[in-house]
Amino acid sequence: MPGLCRDCLTPLTNERRCPVCGSPRVKLHPELFDLSIAHMDCDAFYASVEKRDNPELADKPVVIGGGKRGVVSTACYVARIRGVRSAMPMFKALQLCPDAVVIKPRMSVYAEVSRHIRAMMDELTPVVEPLSLDEAFMDLSGTERLHGAPPAVMLARLVKRMKEELGVTGSIGLSHNKFLAKVASDLDKPRGFSVIGKAETATFLNDKPVRLIWGIGPAAQESLDRAGIRTFNDLLRWDQEALTERFGAMGYRLWHLARGQDKRRVSAHEPMKSISNETTFFEDTANPEILDGHLWRMALKVSDRAKAKDLAGRVVTLKLKKANHKTLTRRVSLRDATQIADRIYRTAKGLFDQVGDQGPYRLLGCGLSDLCSAGQADISGDLLDPGAARRSQAERATDEIRQRFGSDAIVKGRALR
Repeated sequence: MPGLCRDCLTPLTNERRCPVCGSPRVKLHPELFDLSIAHMDCDAFYASVEKRDNPELADKPVVIGGGKRGVVSTACYVARIRGVRSAMPMFKALQLCPDAVVIKPRMSVYAEVSRHIRAMMDELTPVVEPLSLDEAFMDLSGTERLHGAPPAVMLARLVKRMKEELGVTGSIGLSHNKFLAKVASDLDKPRGFSVIGKAETATFLNDKPVRLIWGIGPAAQESLDRAGIRTFNDLLRWDQEALTERFGAMGYRLWHLARGQDKRRVSAHEPMKSISNETTFFEDTANPEILDGHLWRMALKVSDRAKAKDLAGRVVTLKLKKANHKTLTRRVSLRDATQIADRIYRTAKGLFDQVGDQGPYRLLGCGLSDLCSAGQADISGDLLDPGAARRSQAERATDEIRQRFGSDAIVKGRALR
């Protein structure tokens, strides 16, 4: 059976320990050198960067997020063992892990590391489709002649370089389509390398829960549960017409995914359409101070990501999900594009005030769309708000201070709510 040592990159045959370097990190699979669609997902990316930059944190539980009333952005694997999860309220995370080291996100630093990872991917293939700062699809079809090695070897080399040169780790999923590649990358984290071949697709999916499907959230899962669909095997009992009639476009997609079919191509030229951030609350809330604090932190994250990518947006969107799962979406077009957190927040807050008191809410989100170059941002100012220009200048100065001295150097009072 074809195999590969993930430490020294030696191709193997059937050996379960590398005869060259002695490493047990060997991957064996009959289709290992025949597959070319991959998904790379960094392991607890934000926390990994913080541990890289502060070695004293290496063995400590690290949680990235806001203050006591904030939520968890991500947590290292030490904290995850204690039960800490993304989107969990910070107070709950600290109950589960009272000795956690809580660090506010440094988006500009994470974006810089992401740019280096992207450059490494671009060296492997021109067909890279990023999903976020820390994950991307890659199509390495036809690259074996270029590199003198099959895709599996080059992917193992990629994560090896990431660890050695950038100090962060990643997990690889390798398969014959995007859906299965993404599923595979989650199977053996951290530092995983999982393969789902064509021959084993049906057997692999058979008894797996449908929540493996990317995009199946709590509301969709509830709808599927009501139809008696909990596993891929349950999906196979439905014909395509019945699924489509019951679930619309999602049903059509589910019919194909149940059979491991995904015809989507990895697209390197798909333009980014929006930048957004949202959180699902551990407990539904209608508290205006808590909601306002979350809204500011989301606007700041959206702004940081836009600035890191040198982008701005003309449309601000507010998303709310009520306790009964009903989703409320409001959006407004600005006269000119912005990447300023203050303007994003004030616009989203205006939209929230228009919605009125319809809580409690289980989810809150904020986004920026109709994206353009940052050079076209905040040109004309806001004639109805004479203080906007002054606040914008203050925010730019604050960004410089945060970049030099860390994200905690300056914090707005509303961020502590």
